[in-house]
Amino acid sequence: MPTDDSPAPAEAVGPLIRGIGVLRELTEADGRQSPGGLSRATGLARSTVDRVAATLTRMGYLRQIGRDVALTPRLMELGNAYLGATGLPDLLGPHADRLADALDESVSIAVPDRDGIRFIHQATRRRALSLTFRIGDLLPAERTAHGQVFAADWTEEEWAHWRERRAADPQNLRFPAIPPFRQSADFLAEASAVARARGWAVDDQMIEPGLIALVVPVRDSQGRQLCGVSVVSHTSRHSARSLREAVLPTLRETVAAMEYDLRHAPPTEPVQRPADVAGSAAWTEASKQELGRHFVEALARGLTVLTAFGPGRAELPLTAVAEATGLARATARRALITLEHLGYVTAHGREFSLTPRVLDLGFAPLADQPLSRIAEPHLADLAVEAQDSASLAVLTGDDIQYTARIAVRRVMSVNITIGTRFPAFVTSLGRVLLADLPPAERAARLQRADRNPLTSHTVTDPARLAQLLEAVAQDGYALVDEEVEEGLRSIAIPVRDHTGRVVAAVNVATHAGHRSLAQCREELLPALRTAAARIENDLHTSGRYVRIATAS
Repeated sequence: MPTDDSPAPAEAVGPLIRGIGVLRELTEADGRQSPGGLSRATGLARSTVDRVAATLTRMGYLRQIGRDVALTPRLMELGNAYLGATGLPDLLGPHADRLADALDESVSIAVPDRDGIRFIHQATRRRALSLTFRIGDLLPAERTAHGQVFAADWTEEEWAHWRERRAADPQNLRFPAIPPFRQSADFLAEASAVARARGWAVDDQMIEPGLIALVVPVRDSQGRQLCGVSVVSHTSRHSARSLREAVLPTLRETVAAMEYDLRHAPPTEPVQRPADVAGSAAWTEASKQELGRHFVEALARGLTVLTAFGPGRAELPLTAVAEATGLARATARRALITLEHLGYVTAHGREFSLTPRVLDLGFAPLADQPLSRIAEPHLADLAVEAQDSASLAVLTGDDIQYTARIAVRRVMSVNITIGTRFPAFVTSLGRVLLADLPPAERAARLQRADRNPLTSHTVTDPARLAQLLEAVAQDGYALVDEEVEEGLRSIAIPVRDHTGRVVAAVNVATHAGHRSLAQCREELLPALRTAAARIENDLHTSGRYVRIATAS
């Protein structure tokens, strides 16, 4: 497979190469960097970086934070295209989750990525000592049990590439997800031979002291390794030997069930891409008019090619890529040639498919973001539009807990900080969250809640509260007038995940003298709905293959 270290082919698209270089540097900077820093890291002129950043911002992949630019959750649609195309997280992920529950240990699925391994699914146990790798993180083969089983099937060309990389970076400094470590040059060859004979491999503290893992490969019907499943533990719980004795039989059973599903699963129906995507003729023309010379059309079109792939679209011929993106055949062809050169696409005859390297484009740092960070930029926009404070909260027991907040400076303002808790029944945020619960659970929570009034306006009667919650469920919003504090009004609406479940609520709080109840509905409700829709769009993209933490 060609790489970005080799000379670019004559038909390669230079702006696409430069734009991807900026995205990769942002990824290595954990998702945020100044334009000047990007210019120094990539060797590109500052004007070029500015044009790339403007284009990626127009695509929704970057946003401005002060003087810096930062990756946005929408960029994860590129990694989602790869994960959806493989079908592995959707098909095998539930098996891994059940295995983690059965063993009470963390379970990971990783795929081979040239001379490394890349995680595509995580089912982690929450402990003081727990797994911190993210989906999309790349680890060197020689430091992992996954690498041992994958290297067992390497060709001589793949071994030669590994030796070359290892000679240039013996301490794995190019892999920021792990601490540096010097290893015997012969270890991987010896360990992979053992893994080939056993059918499994063990990592006894090769990544870092205390961490141990056992891996069994998952093969397709032709015997090719598609991925590896690992059970990960700590030496405080197991030795490498006791881990093998405790989990290997169950792990093998799980892998057998995965392989059965791989061979018997019905074909995935292709998911249609939306018509109004970046790269379409109308979008491109509007972008040119808005940004002028700062819009790099070739970069936008090239990245759009990656989104042509997905569930039911694992391998596509050139014509299908062009049709899916609305690009001219020649334009799609040059983009594919460039992406193949950079290692993001591989060709099989006349068909193309994505490689795990697509996850290099921001996926890992974005996969680490909780809902509060996803919501913050949209809350900031909401606060500016409303000229009042905006907040996000989640249900914690019978209380709501603020997890994100953008405060607006006023002479009179509400003093609420992240982590503040209020009884759910009395707040607009809480009523939105309670209204999503089944009626029986709503009633039970109201009965056991400490319903002491906070003001003379606080509704405390369970029957009346039940009526209010039913109205909230019907109307889709909650408006609370001076029940939490005299003079304070707030209006809230729900934030839903991709299943439709309410996972949080967003509100705007205002003073009674600033807005009437009618003005709250007329002025704030549309702005709230826009903000919630934007939060949900980002949440649905980032949460497609990643578990998003609702608490900070």
